[in-house]
Amino acid sequence: MKRTIFNSQLLPWLLLAPQLAITFIFFLWPAAQAIRQSFLRQDAFGIRTTFVGFENFQRLLNSPEYLNSLQVTAVFAVSVTLLSMGFALILAVAVDRMIRSSRIYTTALVWPYAVAPAVAGILWWFIFNPTVGIMPYVLGQLGYNWNHISNPGDAMTLVVIASAWKQISYNFLFFLAGLQAIPNSLREAAAIDGAGPVRRFFDITFPLLSPTTFFLLVVNIVYAMFDTFAVIDTTTRGGPAQATNILVYKVYFDGFVGQNMGSSAAQSVFLMLIVTVLTVIQFRFIEKKVAY
Repeated sequence: MKRTIFNSQLLPWLLLAPQLAITFIFFLWPAAQAIRQSFLRQDAFGIRTTFVGFENFQRLLNSPEYLNSLQVTAVFAVSVTLLSMGFALILAVAVDRMIRSSRIYTTALVWPYAVAPAVAGILWWFIFNPTVGIMPYVLGQLGYNWNHISNPGDAMTLVVIASAWKQISYNFLFFLAGLQAIPNSLREAAAIDGAGPVRRFFDITFPLLSPTTFFLLVVNIVYAMFDTFAVIDTTTRGGPAQATNILVYKVYFDGFVGQNMGSSAAQSVFLMLIVTVLTVIQFRFIEKKVAY
């Protein structure tokens, strides 16, 4: 491997300067501001600011609404991750087995990823609208009265489907790339030994996909915790009865609607810590089972 040597020590820093500036302006500085704000409290008019220490954090831990939001976020994140990765893997296996037209199907399956989260939320809101939606009509013919406006279970189902649909294309691309990187000779040898398609998948294909699966697991959990805000905002707005009020939406609602900036900042710090801890746990324990 050829090693690049810079004659000037200033040149590497100049090349890194744009990325470092973006990281500082859009990540480090806002994160520092959020941490600072979490120890403060403002009056209703935002004129006077008071240092309250850890009082904002203590109130959150004693708040039933915040603890409910934690539970809702856990159910939502696990459901979105499993649904999006499961469907993406099934589609990737189906396309990988195709000899012809695989590029056409790949292109068609990638299109949903180009849809903005807000647009995806509105699209599924219309599909499941109790008044004009096609799905409530179909479910009504089967004897089920769908109404995500008043039914918490229906509301959670709607936001999970909308969020997972948006992420399936992303997962599909990585699973398909991982499948195509597996040598066919391994699966052919197993077939010669008498292993059926199901056993070949679970004994050979899926273990060799473990690096891709691990990567997507981390990405999808982060996606469900942060990037699904627009889906929640355009479909249920956290309702009904806080049934879909995930942490990232509660940060927005308490801060920009309720104007409680101290509590909102404390929630954002908690959310950042939760995602960091989950990522560390995944790399510390789950990565051990990954076969590279």
